[in-house]
Amino acid sequence: MTDKSKKIFLLGTIIGSFVIYSVIYYVGVFNKAPYKFTEFKSIVFKYGPGDSLINTYNSATGEYDYINKKDSLVKTHLNLTTNDLLYLHRKAADLGFWDFPEKELNTDTTHDNKVKPPRYYIEFNYKRKSKKVLFDESFNGDIRLRDANAQLIKEITHVLADAEDRQRK
Repeated sequence: MTDKSKKIFLLGTIIGSFVIYSVIYYVGVFNKAPYKFTEFKSIVFKYGPGDSLINTYNSATGEYDYINKKDSLVKTHLNLTTNDLLYLHRKAADLGFWDFPEKELNTDTTHDNKVKPPRYYIEFNYKRKSKKVLFDESFNGDIRLRDANAQLIKEITHVLADAEDRQRK
């Protein structure tokens, strides 16, 4: 073997090994992903003061019940588009929702003014799994976790408001 062929063989062995390893590793990572949008079924979103989660939305049934600014219960049927659901799925993945603890509650249930802080329940349902999180706005845990929850709640309420606006038109 010449020096040139030895170098080509060595380079081919190193590059080939790296490519094979990368393919095997990433195929395993993507196959083990627990929450895939192709398996997505529904999202459930509930919120309200303290333990009373009186405002509810279920994408499987389209039922949306909420208290408006006049303290009246509004019952409506609201369907989200596939794009809306895909956006929420991706936003949850970006914010790390799958790694959130199941309960993020504060032991003190009232503020100084005796008003119960809002509580949010978020549930993403898939064919094989579901992820549920109960979040108290006064949760005094990790600030990054609180911010990620607040951002996801903001995105969900924004998508619901946009869908309601589309429905009115």
